[in-house]
Amino acid sequence: MAKQDTLYPSLDTPVVLLHLDKLEENIKRIQQAADEAGVKLRPHTKVHQSVDIAEMQIAAGACGIEVGPLDQAVPMAEEGITDILVAHPFYGEHKFEKLKSLLSVFPKLKLTIVVDMIEQAEGISQVGQEAGKKIPVLIKLDLGNDRYGVLPGKPTLDLARKLQKLPGIGLAGLYAHEIGTKPTEESKAKVAFEFATTVCEMARMLKKEGFNIAHVSVGASPTHFDTCRFIKEGRFPEITELHPGQRAIGDIRYTMSGGNTREECAATVLVSVMSTSHPNHVIVDAGWKTFGADSVIERSDTPGFFWNGRPNFGYVQGRSDLRFVRVAAETSWVYYMEGANKDLKIGDRLEIVPNGINLVINIHDKLYGVRNGKIERVIRITGRGRGS
Repeated sequence: MAKQDTLYPSLDTPVVLLHLDKLEENIKRIQQAADEAGVKLRPHTKVHQSVDIAEMQIAAGACGIEVGPLDQAVPMAEEGITDILVAHPFYGEHKFEKLKSLLSVFPKLKLTIVVDMIEQAEGISQVGQEAGKKIPVLIKLDLGNDRYGVLPGKPTLDLARKLQKLPGIGLAGLYAHEIGTKPTEESKAKVAFEFATTVCEMARMLKKEGFNIAHVSVGASPTHFDTCRFIKEGRFPEITELHPGQRAIGDIRYTMSGGNTREECAATVLVSVMSTSHPNHVIVDAGWKTFGADSVIERSDTPGFFWNGRPNFGYVQGRSDLRFVRVAAETSWVYYMEGANKDLKIGDRLEIVPNGINLVINIHDKLYGVRNGKIERVIRITGRGRGS
């Protein structure tokens, strides 16, 4: 077991480590699959919220980036990124004012907006008219995930016809996101094929109705490689962009849906053992305020999900004999399993792969990029606190 004086001794704990070799390999593989399929890659950055990582993705070949809420586009534009897609539909005067400000401050910014209601588009239309621009919008399709989106078929066609009448915007295409896969190759391929089929059918239908559908984007981390394979085989020529997000970093939640393996997870939380006063567990110096509280309870049917009636909140790197199953606000319990080597001492450090890296990153201001056991760079969380 590595001691405090040998495992990143210059760092206080808790902190988030980003293993650069894994991150770079993940970015490379995602981009390579898209390149081989001849399709653009627009990574979703809501996971890392960092312009530093976004710039790495663009340098690898991404055509631009995607953000979740509109506010997350601001720091990206401020740092010089000029092609941004806002994936979450939005509404409200304060948000339309923010959109107007973005277009005014950054006149070279190409900003594409996703909508699923005419009321959202009407507000964007007004901004476009005032700015003297035609803002590209995409219709978000609901493919059964009960999230944002319009149902395929007549509801989508009806919305497209309404959008076409609005000045200040231009209907550019369709947007969809796959969720709900099981971590098997058959399940991921099935979901990728079914979702792509539906989206492409809608694109063809709208084109027949006279709409200029130049942008068709699908994608998710679990289905990315299957979708690329199908496109490469020539099955879905309508698809122009893919937008996986989580796959670049990875976490335990996504291992359960086949988005990544535990070995591919690039981020860990470095914690210190603060107490060994009990024989069956130790206390570490990080809790909800560091990890969030994602128990991934909806995956409770996963074999081994519970340990002594408790769900895991992450996995301890290199220690399959430990369980991280109890979390308080600022501390957590790491338990020894039966037969474990009870060798942890006060001051020892552990690295924990978190259940939900989205939550972890949103709680921190920076990540420490490490390689071969050494700190190489500090990565800024430029979008933290921008959730509107």
